[in-house]
This record gives sequence, C-alpha cells and structure tokens, in this order.
Amino acid sequence: ERDTWPSDDGAEVLHFSQQGRLTHEAQAISMTVSSDQTCGMDAGEYCAIWLGPEMPGDQRRDDALSVVFDGEVLEQDCHILGAPEVTLRLASSTPMAQIAVRLNHVHPDGAVTRITYGVMNLTHHLGHDRVTPLDPDQEIDVTVILDQCAYSIPKGHHLRVSVSNTYWPLLWPMPEQGSLTLTQGHIRIPLVDRDASAKHSFPPPEMDAPWEITTLREGNNERRVVNDMKTGIVHLEIEDDFGRVQDVDHGLIIEAVAREKWSIHPDDPLSARAETHWSEIRERGDWSIRTESFATMTSTLTHFLITARMEAYDGEELIFEKSNAYEIERHGH
Repeated sequence: ERDTWPSDDGAEVLHFSQQGRLTHEAQAISMTVSSDQTCGMDAGEYCAIWLGPEMPGDQRRDDALSVVFDGEVLEQDCHILGAPEVTLRLASSTPMAQIAVRLNHVHPDGAVTRITYGVMNLTHHLGHDRVTPLDPDQEIDVTVILDQCAYSIPKGHHLRVSVSNTYWPLLWPMPEQGSLTLTQGHIRIPLVDRDASAKHSFPPPEMDAPWEITTLREGNNERRVVNDMKTGIVHLEIEDDFGRVQDVDHGLIIEAVAREKWSIHPDDPLSARAETHWSEIRERGDWSIRTESFATMTSTLTHFLITARMEAYDGEELIFEKSNAYEIERHGH
C-alpha cells in the first residue's frame, strides 16, 4: 500500500539501492559509473526546432550505458510537477569529471521515455564561480537539479533514474575516460495530488498575424547515426534544410541549410570532433548574396581547438573570405 505517496510536502523521496532499485530506505551502495563516450546519442536536440527526430528517442540504449535504478510498478497514476533533485555521494577517478542524471518513464513493453534530466560539471561542486579539481577517490556530495517538468505516469508503469558520466554530444567529453563510484544517492520528486485536481486553464495566446510567405521549396530535416565498422568512430549527422520562401509583402527570397556532424570513438574522449556548415541565401530580382560559414572543434588534454571560416558571395563571385583559429584552455572542462 503506497500510503506515503505523495509525502506531506507534496514530494516523494526515493533512495538508490545496491540492487538497482528505488526504495524508501536510505542505504550505502558501491556502484561504478563508467559510460562509453557515445552515451547520450538518444538525447535529442538541446533546443528542438522540428520536433520528430529532434526529440529524445527511446532511452534503452543510453540506459544500457548507464547505471540505472528502477522504482516499483505504480499502483496508481503519478503526476510530477516541478524540478526533481538528485543528491549523490560519489568519488571520481580523475580530477575532471561530469555527470548526467535522467528521470525516465519505463513502459510495460520495455520502451523508455525521458521525462527530464540534469547535468553537472563536477569541478563546480563547490560553486559555479570556481573550478575545483577533484581529489581522485575522495568522496564529495553533489545535488543535480533536473529540468522543470509536468508529466503523468499511468499505473502499471514505473520510474527509473539513470546515471552516466558522459552525455554526447550535448556535453563535450572530459579529457580522460574516468569513472565515478556512487556510495549513496536519492531523488526528490515533486508531485501533485493523485487525482490531478491542481489544474490550471490558461487564456488563449496572444499573437500577431502570421508571416505571409510563398513557399518555393519545402524544408526538410534529417538526423542519422553512422557507425564506421573499420575505425569504430560513431558519427551523428544532422541536416536542417529550412527551405526557400518568398516574403509576400516585399518579395525578399530567403533560403538556409544548416549541417552538423558530431564524431567520437566510444573509448576515446579526445576523438571528439564537431563540424558545422551553414549556408544562407538572400535574393530579390537580379540581386543575390550568399554566405557559407564553416567551423570545427576538437580538443586535447589541455585545450579546445576551434577553426572557423566565412565566405561571402555576390552572385557566384567570392567577395569576402576570413579564417580564424583559436586555442582555448580547458580550465576544468
């Protein structure tokens, strides 16, 4: 009988157990988090534009690369409202480390939906205004605040907390492939009443008249993962084609295509590579301009390496070109 759900303050506190369960009893654990560098490939976009493939996918693959803690099968609907908080006692094997914590919804058929998540650079465990390298194997206490959410889980389903120390490509990897040892942990989940009576009706949104355009070419977006069976490198390839449209009022034609490629080897954080290529076109009558911008990012043990190039065209004539290269000290990242 779950008569403690929710607690008097409208929240439920669930503790991590050595058996990989979420329980009501606090206990010591000893679990190693050592995710490979491709954990996070099903995270979706940080800021989704197209929805669809940009939204988080089924979390089973990322869960297989994480340490997970499963709750009991719910005997009643569970309504989450607010920012869950995960408190952990842990030790890192390396001076620089990061952590990603996801709160997931596990369906009866095994599918897993991400509800919310939070990440933390552990060199900021004493505050985001300073970098404090970790003493290897020295325990610290951290609290990871997950993103605000409003989410209902039906009875017969269950919750899962998933913990990893990589989350690519949302997080750039730390320079060394280390591990975390969890020795204690719990999650505080903010809840509303079981009958979900705390509902609010919002007034209709205020909006201006929609932009009047003529579509000359439909947009499209593609997102694919390519595994190189020879090198072992995994590539995430993204193309956002915003199409070609013309403003009905003044006739300006706008066209844009953004391309991204994120590459990494599962066992090598220093193999991380990001490449972007963005094309922008503006036309009216016999006037046409185009820009092509390129950027790459890689890293070493001590620095981020960034190159960038801009090209500008009047028609097909190159009229401006500039390249830059930067080395930025990692400083705890």
